[in-house]
Amino acid sequence: MSLVSEEFPDEVPLRAEEITIPADVTPERVPTHIVDYSEAEQSDEQLYQEISKANVICIVYSVNNKKSIEKVTSHWIPLINDRTDKDSRVPLILVGNKSDLVEHSSMETILPIMNQYSEIETCVECSAKNLKNISELFYYAQKAVLHPTGPLYCPEEKEMKPSCIKALTRIFKISDLDNDGVLNDNELNFFQRTCFNMPLAPQALEDVKNVVRRNMTDGVKDNGLTLKGFLFLHTLFIQRGRHETTWTVLRRFGYDDDLELTQEYLFPLLKIPPDCTTELNHNAYLFLQSVFDKHDKDRDCALSPDELKDLFKVFPYMPWGPDVNNTVCTNEQGWITYQGYLSQWTLTTYLDVQRCLEYLGYLGYSIIHEQESQAAAITVTRNKRIDLQKKQTQRSVFRCNVLGARGSGKSGFLQAFLGRNVTRQKKIRDDHKSYYAISTTYVYGQEKYLLLHEVLPVFEFLSEADLACDVVCLVYDISNPRSFEYCAKAYKKYFMDSKTPCMMIAAKSDLHEVRQHYSLSPLDFCRRHKLHPPQQFTCNSADAPSKDIYTKLTTMAMYPENGGATKCDDEHVTLICCFSYVCVCLHSHVKFRCMCSCNRCTFCICQNLLNCELLRTVRAKFCSAVLNRLGPWVDEVGAYLLADEETSLIHQVHEVTFVEDSIYMESSVDPFVPRHMTQTDLKNSTFWLRASVGATVFAVLGFAMYKALLKQR
Repeated sequence: MSLVSEEFPDEVPLRAEEITIPADVTPERVPTHIVDYSEAEQSDEQLYQEISKANVICIVYSVNNKKSIEKVTSHWIPLINDRTDKDSRVPLILVGNKSDLVEHSSMETILPIMNQYSEIETCVECSAKNLKNISELFYYAQKAVLHPTGPLYCPEEKEMKPSCIKALTRIFKISDLDNDGVLNDNELNFFQRTCFNMPLAPQALEDVKNVVRRNMTDGVKDNGLTLKGFLFLHTLFIQRGRHETTWTVLRRFGYDDDLELTQEYLFPLLKIPPDCTTELNHNAYLFLQSVFDKHDKDRDCALSPDELKDLFKVFPYMPWGPDVNNTVCTNEQGWITYQGYLSQWTLTTYLDVQRCLEYLGYLGYSIIHEQESQAAAITVTRNKRIDLQKKQTQRSVFRCNVLGARGSGKSGFLQAFLGRNVTRQKKIRDDHKSYYAISTTYVYGQEKYLLLHEVLPVFEFLSEADLACDVVCLVYDISNPRSFEYCAKAYKKYFMDSKTPCMMIAAKSDLHEVRQHYSLSPLDFCRRHKLHPPQQFTCNSADAPSKDIYTKLTTMAMYPENGGATKCDDEHVTLICCFSYVCVCLHSHVKFRCMCSCNRCTFCICQNLLNCELLRTVRAKFCSAVLNRLGPWVDEVGAYLLADEETSLIHQVHEVTFVEDSIYMESSVDPFVPRHMTQTDLKNSTFWLRASVGATVFAVLGFAMYKALLKQR
């Protein structure tokens, strides 16, 4: 009543009515309901009901009445504890009232009681008549609920509890951005801004470090705060009654009242529509890169077992098992490389985005990058059907399901993607085997992730997850006559009518090929169903297996509307042999900024085509035939053209034209079927003259475009 009216009432009733203090007049901005209890008016049953609803209980005694003080331990605390669970005790505040009637303090009597019962948060003496410490009393009551001492500190041992030390240690490691074991001034200021929205002044920083120096020898190192110094500061805050400081830090880093990371912090809301996938965005990769650099102490671009263990110290458990080393790229020692590290994160995001959010929460992504939650690190791709309609995609992760009979070489195919030949694969333990493999490939100069998933060979029970992918890889063993049958049946049952592109892999191509026990040979089967011819594959080599076949798979996944048949992804490439095509190819090369010599991209194919030995031979024979037919006039024109600097380009155009003719001839069913030019036309010199002049003009224009584009590049 004194709190509300700010004056002592002349007549005090046995029990006051319930009072509500609005949130806007309290320091913590929390509404507070105050319920009075009178033993003279109310029964024990009514008291029990009130206890069950209470967040905090103030036990009021009279400082000038010894029996009142004794009743605290003999009656009230046992009564309250009998009605509450041991693990969820309600915090208690001991309030010594009528301090205006005595000159001495009752604290000497109360402190032993406080040390005896851990549920007692604090004790305070007040005077309702003089309004002494009345507001403070209810502030402490609020604080006992919002910032309890119990989970943080053990008064008997005068030190923080293990759960609190564990939480603060994780916070220290996250805040130690360079992982040198100390918080320098920049890291302390970042920590201060993160938790309290304001930096510390330079003098304040020095004062903090001086306090630590005076109390312990190893609390400050290299002018930075060590973990021991960090923990000492929080112990000091708690002992001086500033629990709110420690709780503010803990809650900013995602902890609840039980010092466990909250579900809201670890698993923020993220909506994923059907037929959409999840990927990490650019900021997430930058964060993961900084985490890798932070723990790669020897700078060898790989994480040793000790470095990996140090990285995951902020986790409550070890998230990566030994199978991860067989899922991503490793170095010769079997340590996860930088590329393998990012690949594993990409895999987790694609397959289980909730787990990825949890892991990012443990690492403190939202705190370091100052985001609302880890959901800001995730990109949800658009519906796959829209990609098919627009015939383009912005996705960077593509899934390939690998199917095949048992023993066909599926596991070897996955491990070869990680650069492991048969010799290295034999060292993999069965219990460390992985059914996934992920790494990067390059398609037209763009880095993409290809995720391979080995599907168990249970033909009748393939689930939707086994069929949901961007490209299918059907593997058979060329040395096993019954291996191809599984691939053929799987294709006809599950993929023949789908829009998912498929590729046949003729595995173990280093062995002797036998005839497959199927009605059609693998090549005829592929022709009938308009598939790419079976791709020869082996990982039984001294060097790391080639990645060409994986680039083809990624290209097929990116362009499923064409079945993956793009300009440079097939052995039997059909070339549109005209100079304008070369110019378009060069333009595409400039557009993608491809500075490679990979022999796979469009630019490299065109360059190799124009410089190959075959076309040089064709050029010589072609020139000889033309000169023989056209006689002296052509000799004069030829001499003039040979003197010109464009001559080589003309020859190249002629060569390309001849390659087109030869390809056409080879692909014809009957080579003797008449072509679009008659024999009379072939003997007509006028025709050859027109053709030569037209080719010359066309070549000069094309060469000018080539020069312009090359200069732009």
